[in-house]
Amino acid sequence: MAGNQKDRRKMSGAERRKAAAEAARRRRQRRRFAAIGSGVVAIAVVVVLVVVLTKDDDKKKSVASTGTSTTVPAGGADKTCVAVADPLPAGAPAVPVKVGPAPTALVKEDLKEGDGAAVAPTDTVTVNYIGATCTTGKIFDSSYARNAPATFALNQVIKGWTDGLPGMKVGGQRLLGIPADQAYGADGQPPDIGPNEPLWFVVEVTDAKPA
Repeated sequence: MAGNQKDRRKMSGAERRKAAAEAARRRRQRRRFAAIGSGVVAIAVVVVLVVVLTKDDDKKKSVASTGTSTTVPAGGADKTCVAVADPLPAGAPAVPVKVGPAPTALVKEDLKEGDGAAVAPTDTVTVNYIGATCTTGKIFDSSYARNAPATFALNQVIKGWTDGLPGMKVGGQRLLGIPADQAYGADGQPPDIGPNEPLWFVVEVTDAKPA
């Protein structure tokens, strides 16, 4: 009986030590999980701060480069026009580009007054013309280079011509400054006309007839 009581006391001591060791292990585990959780929170805070600061920096860059945080309107209003850089085709008139900020509204300026009938919005016209891009000064098209006038109805051309030619007289010559959204818009006409490219033309009407 005495031996059994002693064994029970020994076992009770072992169990106590085991329980104490288990409790210590659990405390260490809780501390480890707490440290991991704190690290995750800290990382999340850093990520959020980086995203916020990056967005703020991008906004500042946008303001610095455009002068405003709003989107620059499509249509080439942010572009600058330069003088014609290419040599003129034989017989073609000069294109007096208005150097500086691109036109935001259609420019119509008679360079030479005609003495024939006035062009109506629904007419079919025969014209000689020369066209240049605003930002490069490149001549991208000219009937003078082909030595062949073009004939078309005014409802079959870009809006800048549809709205820009009526009112001028046969035999006259008109400068047109056309915003991109009244020309070829965001698509352009590769390879010579880029996206949102304003255009300049000198157009001479040689004939106009009802469509």
